[in-house]
Amino acid sequence: MNALTNSECPDLKLLARGKVRDLYDVDEHSLLFVATDRLSAFDVIMKNGIPDKGKILTGISVFWFGHLADVLPNHLITANMDEMPAKVQQYRAQLDGRCLLVKKLTVLPIEAIVRGYITGSGWKEYQAKGTVCDIPLPAGLVEAQQLPTPLFTPSTKAEIGDHDENIHPSKVAEIIGADLAAQVERAALALYSRAAAYARERNIIIADTKFEFGVDANGTLHLIDEVLTPDSSRFWPADEYAPGRDQNSFDKQYVRNYLLALPGFDKKTGVALPDDVIAETQRKYQAAMALLTGPATKKSAA
Repeated sequence: MNALTNSECPDLKLLARGKVRDLYDVDEHSLLFVATDRLSAFDVIMKNGIPDKGKILTGISVFWFGHLADVLPNHLITANMDEMPAKVQQYRAQLDGRCLLVKKLTVLPIEAIVRGYITGSGWKEYQAKGTVCDIPLPAGLVEAQQLPTPLFTPSTKAEIGDHDENIHPSKVAEIIGADLAAQVERAALALYSRAAAYARERNIIIADTKFEFGVDANGTLHLIDEVLTPDSSRFWPADEYAPGRDQNSFDKQYVRNYLLALPGFDKKTGVALPDDVIAETQRKYQAAMALLTGPATKKSAA
């Protein structure tokens, strides 16, 4: 099975190729988001992709857009190829299952990260300073411990090849204004809490996740981009969870760990992933989708 690392839609205007998504202009009101099979880690795009990864990300995002629609409006118009304009449908063989027709909105230049557990860059900062995004935390926390309450820990949005910069929540108001900043924080925490409770019923701990938001012409806040996928979140098997150590996961932390152990990896240059890493990453993503969108499992103990 081949990975689709670049979409090719010559009759559509290509606006951008991101780390994973290709963005096309459709008309004055809508855009086409195409989730390719590209994989990035440490803000670096790998040389080869994960077959069907884009379809998995799209399926999970569509699920969450529906599940969370009563928490906040979102940008999705349709994911059904039959409902898309003819100039999109002509690329059905290439795009079916991996594209979203979405509303044109003004994107806010903030990544709204919510952390329910202390891990990753948050754990590193806590070890050094006792804080996450300069927010003081209680002493004595251990790696992967659940936080007393979920934390809103935003970052700036970097260009491809650059790194996002974690910022204190108070800085968001300086970037997008106090009113929008308050709305974004409330929405991010509400979305995370709803999703985390749902996922826990399906044997997944959402340790942290990243949301992105936009506003329409009336200033109404919308949830945009991808939502609660293995690319934008840390998903841990709840039945294997134990604080005080690194966790097994259903996300691309597996790839990050492989790269960190790879001699000569400089976090600047993409590498070709070996077949076994590709296969295991695909398996993890497929498992996450099956758990989240399938029937509920027995609730795990907290």
